[in-house]
Amino acid sequence: MTGHKNSRRSTGIATALVAANLCLGVTIAHSLEGQAPRPAVATAFPVASDVRIAGDDKQTRFILDLDRKIDVRASTLGEPYRVVLDMPQVTFNLPPGTGTAGRGLIRAFRYGLVMPGGSRVVFDLTGPAKVEKTYVIEAANGQPPRLIVELSAVEKSAFTPTPPDDSKPQLQTKVVADAGAAAIPATTPTRPPKINDGRPVVVIDAGHGGVDNGTVAESGENEKDLVLDFAKALRERIEKKGKFRVVMTRDDDTFVALGDRVKIARGQGAALFVSIHADALPKAEGDAQGATIYTLADRASDTEAEKLAESENRADAIAGINLTEEPPDVADILLDLTQRETKTFSNRFARTLADQMKSVARMHKHPLKSARFKVLKAHDVPSVLVELGYVSNKDDLQHLVSESWRSKTVGSVAQAVDMFLGKRVVTAVPGN
Repeated sequence: MTGHKNSRRSTGIATALVAANLCLGVTIAHSLEGQAPRPAVATAFPVASDVRIAGDDKQTRFILDLDRKIDVRASTLGEPYRVVLDMPQVTFNLPPGTGTAGRGLIRAFRYGLVMPGGSRVVFDLTGPAKVEKTYVIEAANGQPPRLIVELSAVEKSAFTPTPPDDSKPQLQTKVVADAGAAAIPATTPTRPPKINDGRPVVVIDAGHGGVDNGTVAESGENEKDLVLDFAKALRERIEKKGKFRVVMTRDDDTFVALGDRVKIARGQGAALFVSIHADALPKAEGDAQGATIYTLADRASDTEAEKLAESENRADAIAGINLTEEPPDVADILLDLTQRETKTFSNRFARTLADQMKSVARMHKHPLKSARFKVLKAHDVPSVLVELGYVSNKDDLQHLVSESWRSKTVGSVAQAVDMFLGKRVVTAVPGN
């Protein structure tokens, strides 16, 4: 998983850290030799500047360098085996690619915002394990404060999950700061309030976010950033006409669970739900390009659609959410087939959208597909998922980062929304 590109420590400090930890058998995750330090970024939040993993498949230690002490809560999840570290919001100044490879019991890890004011680190484990200790040590002997997590392997029969309580973010309320720094309040995430407005509601869903980067291009661009930029531009374009009210499932780098995205659409009484994504294809599977529009189906239209749905549906697991205890109302939404009328409207909008997009954007050779996407399962809201292109394809990626391409494609999507919902526009004055 890729963190934000910010400042790194100098070679001298990195060397000192290696020497200080030789007794632990610790290795630096990314060498800084021969690279100029990046300018420091001022931030009100705690900063994580370096990370190391030590140990083997029996015992493993994770070490994160910070600029001040923080509160941390560790929990474990199974199927797949994961460790989740919840903490107040942290600025991760770690090199690109950090977390893609691990050591010992940690196969890989990722990090980022999981809610406003709250960050999360998620370890993908190689097998069942337990958290022996989680603690933060003070700065000492010229070394920074450090978060340390010690893991031990256990038998599968002895593994006991201790899932995080995602509904009660206890670590959001404050940041335990070092001397002279004030505690920083954090906000609790809330769903957008439903407004008394006669206009049809369009919910725009920027995929992934926060701890979940989505796909990552070889050159470092994250899907979550590309689709958020597109979603914001689409919101602005639709709002300019004033015919529809737009609600975003997220408008910053925050993770939103799949079930919550569905709830936002249903809670707003949305007339249309548009989820924005960007795909990637492993090198071993060849090359693909162009935009694709997906609707919900119990059976996938082809193997590629099925694989993509499986990948997108893992978003909650990626973010360390406990999937075994979903509320019954969410479970019903995720498992039941959409009503026949809603499915018909979804397919109609998908065709309209494809017709508009093909005039300005390269389309996939099979632009209309279907699969069992969890995020499309609001049974009473017409819903589509748009894959704008493949970050794994050089030409598609150039388009995805191009403001000119984005502007033209946003215009085509906005036009499709207008054509689909135009007849449903209510002329009532907002607030009446």
